[in-house]
Amino acid sequence: MEGYYQEPTQNTIHFRFNTSSGNVDPRSVLTYVYQALREKGYDPIIQIEGYLLSGDPTYITNHRGARSIICSIERDELIEELLRNYLGGQS
Repeated sequence: MEGYYQEPTQNTIHFRFNTSSGNVDPRSVLTYVYQALREKGYDPIIQIEGYLLSGDPTYITNHRGARSIICSIERDELIEELLRNYLGGQS
């Protein structure tokens, strides 16, 4: 994922945001988290919806660092991205 790099350790994989790329792209975050949730067998729509409505990060799996990554961006920015995408740029 652009903007993120994987730092391998012996037992745990840590994901850190690459600050040299500037700000976090909400679309990339949502896509990354969606894929991580699917890999773990969750319904990504239901899980992301739960997180956005409640603010409870436990709706998001720790798999591939998805929880840390989604928490690196404000929920309102994620909702704005979803609305822009859904409405197709309409004002």
